[in-house]
Amino acid sequence: MRVYLDNAATTAISQEVIEKMTEVMLSTYGNPSSIHAEGRAARSLIEESRKKVANAIGASVSEIFFTSGGTESNNMFLNCAVRDMGVQRIISSCTEHHCILHTLEKLEHENKIELVLLDVCGKGKVDLEELQGLLDDKSKKTLVSLMHSNNEIGTMINLDEISDLCKTNDVLFHSDTVQTMGFYPIDVSKTKIDFLSGSAHKFHGPKGAGFIYINADCQIKPFITGGSQERNMRAGTENIYGIVGLATALELAINNMEKNRAYVTEIRNYFIEQLQANFDDIQFNGDYTGNAHFKVISVSFPPSPKSELMLLNLDICGISASGGSACSSGAEAGSHVLKSIGAAADRKSIRFSFSHYNKMEEVDYVIDKLKTIIPVRETVS
Repeated sequence: MRVYLDNAATTAISQEVIEKMTEVMLSTYGNPSSIHAEGRAARSLIEESRKKVANAIGASVSEIFFTSGGTESNNMFLNCAVRDMGVQRIISSCTEHHCILHTLEKLEHENKIELVLLDVCGKGKVDLEELQGLLDDKSKKTLVSLMHSNNEIGTMINLDEISDLCKTNDVLFHSDTVQTMGFYPIDVSKTKIDFLSGSAHKFHGPKGAGFIYINADCQIKPFITGGSQERNMRAGTENIYGIVGLATALELAINNMEKNRAYVTEIRNYFIEQLQANFDDIQFNGDYTGNAHFKVISVSFPPSPKSELMLLNLDICGISASGGSACSSGAEAGSHVLKSIGAAADRKSIRFSFSHYNKMEEVDYVIDKLKTIIPVRETVS
């Protein structure tokens, strides 16, 4: 038996998406840039998909650009905002995804920006007073980049609150919404966001397909040159099957958002209850009872003889989980997120992340297998 609890890393493609992509692969093979019938059919599918994505977040179709995923989207906006919009200072946090942090560090190393990283509290939340104090300095054109939900511990920002703060201080605002797209309502017509990014494989779509929303007021030049695709913003023949799969998956996620959220929350809460009932000294990283993603729980286990090899032991038992971001190397490495929130070095943290494909029986299976790996509470027979 295999139990997949690593849905923050990637998700299984839904059957409806597979069927739609297969249909397109079999019937629509034209190059979208060609003017003949096959090309026009392919172009029509891309524009239909663009409209679906735009409708999902309250954007105009002209503000949606397809990419290969969240990493490209985030690189695109950071580099282009500095190059084309005169951004001189970027304020972010120390717990962002590495595709943000490493790009920012590169821009700083090249003396293109002043980089300011906000510290976070023990629950992973940024200090809004500290952010406001930084925004009081109007000497440099500033961009704020804060992820909607942390990919390791689930702690979330309040998009409206940060948006209002940035709008009041006349600074650009970007949010990495890769973990929340399709799981939480996002409406850029009501919440002013200048850039946001999404990736299909996080909401049961295909890998290699993503998008970036760029507010119409933000004028940037092409990120990848060599062709006129994506309205001259990203050269290269479009991944039509991936784009259709992305739009189909996002539409399904939006339509089933409340139902899936209630179901996954129930499973997550049951898992927390069973951990607390069966094991001593179980702790949780992040703002897990407050503003945190409902599909993620980062569990901090006490030291034990087998805790260091817990991920391997779980895998041997048929359970897929994560020690941190899946975008790091296969070997376990120290998490910059856990370090930033002051997690105890002698404890073992495992991220379990759920989807609507999980079942309660799978939680029971995981608890039973954990009993063979870590000490069980003595009062439990």
